Amino acid sequence: MSALVTGASSGIGWAYATKLAAQGYNVILVARREERLQALASELRDAYGVKAVVVPADLSTDTGVTLVEQVIAATDDLGFLVNNAGFGTYGSFAKGDINQHLDMIRLNVLAVVRLSRAALPGMIARKRGAIVNVSSLMAFYPIYGSATYAGTKCYLRAFSEALHQELAGTGVRAQSLCPGFVKTEFMESAEVQALAIPDALWMTSEAVVAGSIRDLGADRAVSIPGLGYRFLATISALVPRPVVYLSGRLIAWSRGK
Repeated sequence: MSALVTGASSGIGWAYATKLAAQGYNVILVARREERLQALASELRDAYGVKAVVVPADLSTDTGVTLVEQVIAATDDLGFLVNNAGFGTYGSFAKGDINQHLDMIRLNVLAVVRLSRAALPGMIARKRGAIVNVSSLMAFYPIYGSATYAGTKCYLRAFSEALHQELAGTGVRAQSLCPGFVKTEFMESAEVQALAIPDALWMTSEAVVAGSIRDLGADRAVSIPGLGYRFLATISALVPRPVVYLSGRLIAWSRGK
């Protein structure tokens, strides 16, 4: 069986590709940074004896998504799709670059929808498969400075939950993976490090992936690795919205915005 992982050049994507290769999947690695993909592909071939194919693609562009759709169509044993590629920015929506927001929507949402649609008919026909869409705990807590990012992650959570229901009985599973703070390059680029998050709240990419796979085995539509984060997600509907909004303002204040 084959697995395709987007955003495989670092973080959760890198960890997911490594875990799937260890389970015997041949892997198709997708990201913009070809050099990193080649390094990972070589590592996985040597360590696990699997096939590893590199597909450099920018999934915020129609050309990039079309290329990966074609790869999916040509892979007749695709059993796992991890839609991990994504990015986020912090700041005022009204003052931000609209093109950056649109690119975020294209990558975080449109690419996921198109690649999921490309993969599902084959998985359903084979009566086997899994799609993991990487969302975020912010799907439960949209706050100040994250309008577009939180919006895309809320979409992924709802999309994956509805898809999970549609796929019942087909042998194919869909999951929304909603991690909290994870030690990745993404967190650095999103300026999260500036918040001085306590060490106890950080998780590794490997721990997040392990939790996701466990939850797939239990057929859970939403995976929230980490007991503390699961608690926060559970109580999100009970927290008064003014409290959530205030927390966003405090974060903005701490950044000097």
